[in-house]
Amino acid sequence: MQVVLLGPPGVGKGTQGRRLAGDRGWALISTGEMLRDAISRATPLGMEAKKQMDHGLLVPDDVMIGLVRERTLEADALGGFVLDGFPRTVPQADALEAFLQERGRKLSVVVALTAPDEELVRRLSARWECPVCRRVYNAMSAPSKDGRHCDDHPETLLHQRDDDTVQTVKRRLEVYQKQTSPLVDHYRKRGLLKEVTGTGTLDDVHGALVAAVGG
Repeated sequence: MQVVLLGPPGVGKGTQGRRLAGDRGWALISTGEMLRDAISRATPLGMEAKKQMDHGLLVPDDVMIGLVRERTLEADALGGFVLDGFPRTVPQADALEAFLQERGRKLSVVVALTAPDEELVRRLSARWECPVCRRVYNAMSAPSKDGRHCDDHPETLLHQRDDDTVQTVKRRLEVYQKQTSPLVDHYRKRGLLKEVTGTGTLDDVHGALVAAVGG
């Protein structure tokens, strides 16, 4: 199966996508992780992406399309995948459909996770990350053992990503509403969309997601 997870920043696409992919033996294709890897290695793509992300803006379509096109050809994605963070625009959605069609494949389902903006701001502005292993903690719901250092790297102080400050989070939500939310209507018209609330316990959301994906 080929599954797309849609939803605003902080709604839980990464957490739920990883669990779903792990349960089914599919590849989790996270554009956020691919971009952060490029940033950590200071590649030209990574530096350009960082400038956009730090201001709460989206990375250009051609960059993202190229990354995903190559990633979906890797061996672990051939049996199925979950896309987290792509597509974010209708042109990206059209490109995804086109290169899947070239391979005789098509999307199975698109699941939109939803949550109120105030909840998303609260979640994201409480998010902290280990600069060594990129493990993410949430100061409110899933803190590290001492609240300051990574559990796996006890001497490493956690830091807040530039794109997780309150001001930038609000900007990211504005960008999402303007550029990404039209995808909901795009996929609804194509009969592929299912909506799942991203609030509640992790198990509750996961159960609803599994039911929506089916298969």
